[in-house]
Amino acid sequence: MKHLSINVYLVILLLFASSSCKQAETKSDTTDTSAPLKNEVVVLGTIHGGHLTDSVYNVEYLKRLIREINPDYILTEIPPKHFKIAMDGFKKDDSISEPRTRQFPEYVDVVFPLSKEMDFEIIPTAGWTRTMALERGQKLRAIRQDSSRASDWATYVKGNKRSDSLYKASGKVNDPYFIHTNTYDSIQDIRLQPYNTLFNDELGLGGWENINIAHYWNIEKALETHRYQGKRILITYGAGHKGWFLRELRKRDDIELLDMKPFLDAIN
Repeated sequence: MKHLSINVYLVILLLFASSSCKQAETKSDTTDTSAPLKNEVVVLGTIHGGHLTDSVYNVEYLKRLIREINPDYILTEIPPKHFKIAMDGFKKDDSISEPRTRQFPEYVDVVFPLSKEMDFEIIPTAGWTRTMALERGQKLRAIRQDSSRASDWATYVKGNKRSDSLYKASGKVNDPYFIHTNTYDSIQDIRLQPYNTLFNDELGLGGWENINIAHYWNIEKALETHRYQGKRILITYGAGHKGWFLRELRKRDDIELLDMKPFLDAIN
């Protein structure tokens, strides 16, 4: 009887231990909250043709900077319908003849050549169209020549002059460190907000807010496609767009926005 009691006791212990282990395994499975891998996003403000002439923020500087950033994807200010033509030409003879893309030294002389030595994918995200650009130009000329809009045009010109004077007064024209600051974005807003308030709706797809929405729609589509891949994404647009994009990107909780300064420090 004594032996039977001990055996029963051992069985009960084994059953209890087995049950506890299963419960622990189940709890562990249900409480596994490993965080998803956020993508890192860097926004690079370019100066387009200025890269060909600036003594510091030039083509070679851009090459060093992008090598340091080492992105997996580069989102570009190239319209999707123009990108294939540009890339086909580049693959054929290392040159780009597509007219829109040729306007951007940051792509012709930097990003496309770097794609041969680095492992990144170029993604076209610009919302620009030639029709939109032509219509915008025509409408702005009509506004400038309309005597009844003289006050609006004067406000627009005043904003441009004020922005230019503040930019020059900073003593940091085309300084890549200054371009990648909130102060620079604020100076750009002095120019762009009157333009946007006065003319955005009238200019249609070419309005400042409207074109940024079109650009960002393509940017966001790319971000969604590569969500939670733990990759580094570089967004390259004219520096005036940078502040608008950053305001939108800061609303996302699936990315980590990286500051440009550490990358600039690393190459200087």
